[in-house]
Amino acid sequence: MKKELHLQLRQLREERNISLETLALKTRIGTGKLEAYEAGNETPSVQTLLKLSNALEVPASNLLDGLQNA
Repeated sequence: MKKELHLQLRQLREERNISLETLALKTRIGTGKLEAYEAGNETPSVQTLLKLSNALEVPASNLLDGLQNA
């Protein structure tokens, strides 16, 4: 079973030793919004998922799979 998106986002960010602030700068998404995504309180749009996948250096399909399980 694939992980839910919010868990996957946090794990990928932590595995890469990227702070929320650094990810915010790379994606131009506010830290508050990123925290909401990681907490599972909000769901990012597909466009936002593409930004996140680029910044985290993972295929977008990995994150889209997590979105389908959410």
